[in-house]
Parts: sequence; structure tokens; C-alpha cells
Amino acid sequence: MIDGVLPEIVSRRALRALSDREIPNEVLVRLAQAATLAPSCYNSQPWRFVFVTSRELRRRVHDATIGGNYWAERAPCYVVAATDLELDCRLDLERDYALFDTGLAVQNLLLQATREGVIAHPIAGFDEAALKRALEIPERYIAIAVVVLGYPGDENGHLSAAHRRAEKAPRERHAVSEVAWFNRWGGTEGE
Repeated sequence: MIDGVLPEIVSRRALRALSDREIPNEVLVRLAQAATLAPSCYNSQPWRFVFVTSRELRRRVHDATIGGNYWAERAPCYVVAATDLELDCRLDLERDYALFDTGLAVQNLLLQATREGVIAHPIAGFDEAALKRALEIPERYIAIAVVVLGYPGDENGHLSAAHRRAEKAPRERHAVSEVAWFNRWGGTEGE
């Protein structure tokens, strides 16, 4: 355990071995509530989420994903995170906060899912136009991510050998000193 860091942050993993067991609606509502509590520029709350539980619509969402996401077919729920840049702060130099703020909301959703014992695996590999058509998302919105939700399942039943190994592999992260500095770019603690 990393000293002082929330257990949900430490234990969260984007695993692929999913059960097809349904996620109770009250759990999905808590995930949505957690997402909506994220901070945003001027409290704009630019995120929009579509929780997809219908069998037919789940098939259509899965059909919009790329081949490497074959494992997500078992998921009992997909969450599509979307935003419209006009819903949030648009700062100089094309710094559109809607993307950042929606990412914060997705992170809240991921951490609440971890707390609930649900795997929440965000993916970027999808055909945005097909996804938006399937879920009737207005054209002006950007579909940022699909979060695949499911309870843990048996990786031996449906994962490729590479994905089975990845499920058990140690979590790899850059050293903090490679990505976080003090007082200046590349600065070390105590400078």
C-alpha cells in the first residue's frame, strides 16, 4: 500500500476478465452520482453519460468498438462519456476545459466502481460516428470514452493468452520522479 493514498486509487485496474452478471441499478446510480460530484471550471459540469444496459444497445456499442476489445462483449453495462466544448470554459490557446472536466468525472466513476467491486475499464478504441448513431448522441458532442463495466469473471473462459497474462501482471507505473517535479520542470524535492 502506498502511504496515505486511497485504497481505491491503489487497487483500481483496467481488467478484462468480466462476468456477464447484471450490475444492480442502485450501483449504477451511485456511479453516476460519483461522476457528477467532480469539480469543473465555473461549476459548468460539461459531462454527459449514457449508461447502456439494454442487450440490443450493448451489442451496438460493442459493434462500434475495435477488434482488440473483443473481451468487452460480456459486459453487462457500457458507459459512454461525452461532452460539448461549448458547455464549459473555453480559454485562450484552445484550452477547452470540457475535456479535462469530463475526465475528472470519469475518474470519479472509476473510483466508485472500484469501491463497489465493479471493474471499470475505459477504452478509446471505438468508431465515434457509429457509437453516436447507436445511442442518438447529438452530432455536436464528442464521445470521449467508453467505460466497460462488469463484475470480475474467469479470464480462462474468454481472454486471449496475452490478456490472461496482463490480468495477473504487476501494475506498471512511471516513477513519480519521472512525471512530477518541484518548483520547476525537472526540479527535485527540496530545491
